[in-house]
Amino acid sequence: MKVIGINGSSRKDGNTAILIRTVFEELHKNGIETELIQLPEVNMNPCKLCEGETCLACLEKGSCVFTKDDFHVIFDKIKESDGLVLGSPVYGADISAKMKNFIDRLGIASLGDAKVLQHKPGAAVSAVRRAGGMTAVDTLNHFMLFREMLVVGSTYWNMVYGKDVGDVLNDDEGMANMRNIGENMAWLLKRLHV
Repeated sequence: MKVIGINGSSRKDGNTAILIRTVFEELHKNGIETELIQLPEVNMNPCKLCEGETCLACLEKGSCVFTKDDFHVIFDKIKESDGLVLGSPVYGADISAKMKNFIDRLGIASLGDAKVLQHKPGAAVSAVRRAGGMTAVDTLNHFMLFREMLVVGSTYWNMVYGKDVGDVLNDDEGMANMRNIGENMAWLLKRLHV
């Protein structure tokens, strides 16, 4: 089994990546492979449909036909994966622009093949400084529900507080929630793959 994590921060290896890796630690304890994709390293344009064109060729092909960026590589990895962790910092009281662009592309491309995301466990995590964490997690959860994913929860909201890189490690309750998400996702994956 393999879970893909998407770091939607503009900062590679920042607080959002720390949260995803914490979820991954629990998955590793359960023998589940992981891969972290950091969107700051990814060349990804907006969906052509979002630019006013009427492409929608992905509906017929079952994947994005726009291959002049890196999205199709990520899409193929997600298609082969067993679970997905979406992580975003809070920018302007919601998810980052990089994450919004990513879920827009993923949502449209997966319309042509519902099985890409349907019934796949997914979890949302958010690194937040002050406010907006609930909105960010809610945005990601709504995306996953819209794509018929099985949303993995925790004992509290899936957000952790911190400003500078590493500050999230000082939020004991938030980090405990990240570990719990990993445990819950591992439990669900094992039940689905019996």
